[in-house]
Amino acid sequence: MKFKTMSKAKSITCFIACLVLVVVAGAIVMWGTPKKIPGIGDRGKASYITQGLDLKGGTSITYQVEKGASAKDISDTRAKLEKRVQSKFSSEATAYTEGTNRITVEIPGAYDADKAIEELGKPGKMYYTIKVEDGYEPTEEELKNEEYIKLDDSYYKVWLTGDEVADAQGAAEPEKDSNQIVNKVKISFTNAGDEKFYNMTSANSGKQNYIIYNDEIITAPRISGPIRGGCEITGSFETIEEANDLATSIRIGGLKVKINELSHSVQSAQLGNDALSKSLKAGLIGFIIICIFLLFVYRIPGLAAALSLVAYVELMLLALNGFDLTLTLPGIAGIILDIGMAVDANVIIYARIREEIAAGRQVQNAIYTGFQKATSAIVDGNITTLIAALVLLWRGSGTVQGFATTLAIGILVQLFSSLVISRAFVWLLYYMGFQNQKFYGKEKVKKTIEFVQKKAIWFAISIVTIAIGLCSIAYNASKGDPFDYSIEFKGGISISTEFEKTYDVNYFNDSIKPDLEKILKTTDILGQQDTNNKKIFTIKTRQLTKDEFAKVKDVLIKKHSAVDKKQNFGNTEISDTISSEMRRDAVIATMIATLCMLLYIWIRFKNIQFALAAVVALVHDVLVVVGFYGISGVTVGTTFIACLLTIVGYSINATIVIFDRIRENRALMKRGDQLIDVVNASITQTLTRSIYTTLTTFVMIFMIFVMGVSSIREFTLPLMVGVIAGMYSSVCVTGSLWYVMKKQSEKKAE
Repeated sequence: MKFKTMSKAKSITCFIACLVLVVVAGAIVMWGTPKKIPGIGDRGKASYITQGLDLKGGTSITYQVEKGASAKDISDTRAKLEKRVQSKFSSEATAYTEGTNRITVEIPGAYDADKAIEELGKPGKMYYTIKVEDGYEPTEEELKNEEYIKLDDSYYKVWLTGDEVADAQGAAEPEKDSNQIVNKVKISFTNAGDEKFYNMTSANSGKQNYIIYNDEIITAPRISGPIRGGCEITGSFETIEEANDLATSIRIGGLKVKINELSHSVQSAQLGNDALSKSLKAGLIGFIIICIFLLFVYRIPGLAAALSLVAYVELMLLALNGFDLTLTLPGIAGIILDIGMAVDANVIIYARIREEIAAGRQVQNAIYTGFQKATSAIVDGNITTLIAALVLLWRGSGTVQGFATTLAIGILVQLFSSLVISRAFVWLLYYMGFQNQKFYGKEKVKKTIEFVQKKAIWFAISIVTIAIGLCSIAYNASKGDPFDYSIEFKGGISISTEFEKTYDVNYFNDSIKPDLEKILKTTDILGQQDTNNKKIFTIKTRQLTKDEFAKVKDVLIKKHSAVDKKQNFGNTEISDTISSEMRRDAVIATMIATLCMLLYIWIRFKNIQFALAAVVALVHDVLVVVGFYGISGVTVGTTFIACLLTIVGYSINATIVIFDRIRENRALMKRGDQLIDVVNASITQTLTRSIYTTLTTFVMIFMIFVMGVSSIREFTLPLMVGVIAGMYSSVCVTGSLWYVMKKQSEKKAE
């Protein structure tokens, strides 16, 4: 085999140039650029990344609902308002009902409350109308029933409302008769809305359709003729952004009831001002430990791996900034998973290189073959996880979308860093003179472990572990709730408290919250500071009895100098922020993602048993983690969904690596070889990779667990359980399960 060579001087020059690029990227992440550069966000600086309510805080706006609105109309309005703020500002924005006639929206990072309100607009009803031109004046009854509306001394007949719009999207498409790209808005209606729109366009061909929102005409396209099955608005959009803005207004503009702004404030970070800084320090320590570990184990390739990981982190931070993503705890989970997969990719590559050296290949050939053989496992593992991320992005909502976006971008970035940047550094180091085998090491011959023969033990351990968890959940359910649901899942109470002294959120979390936890026997307590009046805190927790409320009030006054006056401690009931729609979307998206991953594995490996075993392992790991939530009493909140989704990604990636090796070894089987021996050998050959990847990922999460604030510890604890479960299932369960199903299939075929 012939290879292109590079002189030592040229390779040193290229290596130094690459290091300079890494340093420059690091400088941009740390200190930013003098001016904005297209594609890397607000000057690239990491601190400019938009942070969520949990890490940074944001704007809170409370709306008053008009009198007479039903509970269902208020619920529908809350859901639509949440979609509006998520579309306009951030997928991490939330909305919840407060009391019986208020809706509060919280927008991360939007510290200029007046500007946020201006950009959000005054939510109201949307009408699709035709202007009355024949002098007809509607009756009071017709105006009351909103069959007609009056605007600027003119009357408009209402044909349908915003509630009857199913979807609206901006698009840039070529004209049918030319190649000219035209910006447009494509609208689809509900079944009832489609019929009404057809009736309107049939009766008013050639007239203008006035779309009125908040007593303002937002667009007035001319009707070309009778229209069914949706419509398009064209001709007046200079940019796709203009089309998208109109589409957003049309898509979520029609609210069930009218609402008016009651108050607004800027809220502090939910987890405390130092939550992110502590997590970053912990993550940095964990990252350094991982790099040192890779250097110690893999030597020269370990240096290449460390440099590629640094490049990955820099590119990821620039991408978060460039795409203007909101970073929250679920987003951090996605980044942790991506770092784990990036480490895993490097471990797979360099373990392969050592195997090739052990097989007698020269270092140059071993590097080439190692990358070649590792690529399929890396690509398959990442594609299956990317499929899941894309489905979650498509079907999920809220924090699920935030998690999926971060995960998807991270997968693409880490694939580039693992297969391109890492490869470049390895070859540059090789041509710089590091060509001796001692710089790379070689894989030691391992005695094949009989994993499959012990399958009964593995299956029994899994069944018992899952059964204990499910029994715990059932026991909890018999006493009340199966899990310790947070206020994000089932709502609770919001208490407005003014203190005589000025405290920050860190003081609340470190001093006030522990006292409240003792009284209420729950960690589900959230304190946010009003930055306009820093003596006022909003305390959110579960529903309280009169006795519990009295005890809370007493400890706040006597121990923490809360103002002892009648008008203090105003409280109101609040709804969940993780709506039933979001939960449903998350479940449906996960089911679709699992099905898509099953199909991909089936097609890619040409074997249905591989796909079924992978999905069983995925379900196994999720059930273990869910059982842990039931046993441990860790609060089930926003991060619960992100935690399970992270485990799904980690589990499928770990399983794919072993299955890829089984597929490879089966192709090399000689006559007389036993399938059971091939499976055992494949698991044994990848065992080092399984241990190293689990260890490095665990170290990263463990450091955040040790150094993070209490809420972050509650988030990382189940993640650590999931990582261990993922290693166990991939090593002990999946190979044995595939073997059993394969043998059963062969028996049926005989």
